Amino acid sequence: MFAADAPGWAAQALMDLAERDSLIASIPERAGVLPWRRREAGFPGLLRSLCGQMISNQAATAIWGRLAALPGATTPEGLLELSDEALRQAGLSRPKLLHARGLAEAFARGQLSAEGLAALPDEAAVAAISAIPGFGPWTAEVHLLFGLDRPDVFPSGDLALAASLAALRGLLGRPSPKELAALASAWRPWRSMAARLLWHHWRYVTGRPAGEG
Repeated sequence: MFAADAPGWAAQALMDLAERDSLIASIPERAGVLPWRRREAGFPGLLRSLCGQMISNQAATAIWGRLAALPGATTPEGLLELSDEALRQAGLSRPKLLHARGLAEAFARGQLSAEGLAALPDEAAVAAISAIPGFGPWTAEVHLLFGLDRPDVFPSGDLALAASLAALRGLLGRPSPKELAALASAWRPWRSMAARLLWHHWRYVTGRPAGEG
């Protein structure tokens, strides 16, 4: 039902969801084995999430590939040493360039750290990340979900999640972020599993490869 490298809580999450929402839990039967996508924790993972804001997954992957290839770019100190021109050549827009430097400075001075974020509860970790300019709740929640394997995080502002649920349930339109958050409350404490399943369903519906994005 899901990839072998999934964390220990994944099996229990799927079992519990099957009792509450059989439609959500049955997604792997139609879409295939759920890949367990991960990103690095801390600075590299957040930097990659910044690259993906407001653009397609294909564009984000291309930008990240160029940025990660720059010497030192995936460390706070290394990124701060790179020129603006090098970051622009990698594909960062001016706002993202400034936000990337702000993120690097926050890690360099100890305002954020991988260890510190890992020790915080979900809401506090989201607040700490969101305090950095350019990093709102969506980016923070995605980082907790993919970078830290948190089991109960649901980015209700994600358009793909809204579209996927609308397609799955035959809704007339996409639920708003507020409506989606309310609907997701039924999946506590396994909202991360529900989100992963809905993203998997959306890749299946739109014909994207299961491991993409």
